[in-house]
Amino acid sequence: MTLTTSGPRSTVTLYLVFLILITTLGPLQFGYHLAELNAPQDVITCEKKSITSTTAPNLPQCIPMNPFQFGVVSSTYTLGGLIGALISGPFSTKYGRLLTLRATTVFFILGPIAETLATTIGYLSAGRLISGIGAGASIVVGPIYIAEVVHAKQRGFFGAFTQVMTNVGILFTQSLGYFLSRDSLWRIILSVAGAIGALELIGLFFVPESPTWLAEHQRAGQARRILQRIRGKDADIEPEVKAWRIPPANSEDRTGEEESLLTPPSGNLPPKRPAVSMLGVITNPTYRPAIVAVIAVMITQQFTGVNSIVMYSVSLLSDILPTTSALLAVVVSALNLVVTLLCAPLADKLGRKRCLLLSITGMGLNSMLLALSMSFNFKILSAIATLLFVASFAVGLGPVPFILASELVGPEAVGATQSWALGANWTATFIVAQFFPALNEAMGGKGRVYWVFAALALVLGSFLAWWVPETKGKATMEEVWGREERRRVD
Repeated sequence: MTLTTSGPRSTVTLYLVFLILITTLGPLQFGYHLAELNAPQDVITCEKKSITSTTAPNLPQCIPMNPFQFGVVSSTYTLGGLIGALISGPFSTKYGRLLTLRATTVFFILGPIAETLATTIGYLSAGRLISGIGAGASIVVGPIYIAEVVHAKQRGFFGAFTQVMTNVGILFTQSLGYFLSRDSLWRIILSVAGAIGALELIGLFFVPESPTWLAEHQRAGQARRILQRIRGKDADIEPEVKAWRIPPANSEDRTGEEESLLTPPSGNLPPKRPAVSMLGVITNPTYRPAIVAVIAVMITQQFTGVNSIVMYSVSLLSDILPTTSALLAVVVSALNLVVTLLCAPLADKLGRKRCLLLSITGMGLNSMLLALSMSFNFKILSAIATLLFVASFAVGLGPVPFILASELVGPEAVGATQSWALGANWTATFIVAQFFPALNEAMGGKGRVYWVFAALALVLGSFLAWWVPETKGKATMEEVWGREERRRVD
């Protein structure tokens, strides 16, 4: 069965939907672990302790820790994410997207087990570190895989599903936290992630390798068969096949008929480029502008402050909304998901860059509104500003950064580029996770820290407006940067 999409004349098969669903269970886990400690923070740290205990044998009802120690536990997840992001790109380039995705599920299963059974800060941190490695790797490889199995003109729409599923994970864990943040039931919240990891592992046994990766590694016959299955048996895949850089040398898995179909005339065949390492991609001037662009976008995604809401909204808003802060966290997560879904087509219609700039502008303005409303204790306005802040994020800064890496460079460098991008993202996430509570306290609370986020939105948004090119509708790296160079000269 196929579904005709609006825009480009192409179809979306149920098989493609299945591939995207299974692949994005990794981003779902990323969001889940990112927010899993938000609602139950006071229960986990023994700030709130029930007289009646439902603790399992040999497991304490809570783990005593001060705010700094809790910050360490929270940010350890981001360190794991950084490790996973840095190693997964080159690994997926050499050994394949599918093997890398399957490997992430091992961390998604082992990490939650360690978290659930934790008796000390060390064990809880170790579990978070392991989970973070899986999340960091999946956020690198998942968007690459999606970009390589969907039609080029649908990458903006389907690329947004990385952020959509991240938001599903955040909403899921915030909802569980609203009901299970008592006694030792917080351990159930942590254990659910392990079950999701097991489900993803099973699903990945029915997922094929990326056709683009197979073609790049001289397995064009297999790549063609997989692409035909993804597009549907009656779909015309020849334009996509001709875009692959297939060397004229014979390959073991091609028949003579396949060779003639797959290989363009030698005069028109673009040279196949060898895989580029993480060091090579930053030292080569051809790729350096793309690295600067994706790192800047990823840093902006975090330094505009979205994770201050995702990770600390319950404690942040508890002073002015003591009875509804946990419920507001659920509402914020739901709104983030809905707006991301509604805005998913915008990247293909308005363009990647315009969505980014609209998003940053909205977040900057609402940062100021949040700072003012919290300073003057305007409860309703604080709630509205929080919702608008997160909604602005969902317009562009949420989905677009995960699309750009696969569009700014060729397939030979996309793994290394995505690793640099997500490495920067996780580093920025760590800084926010570790230092936001301390900075908020040092500035006297009452939302004054959001003036910092507003200033960062102005500075970083200005840089992105100048440097980042538009990739909408561009088929190759040369086309993207060639047009951008002409724009800057003009």
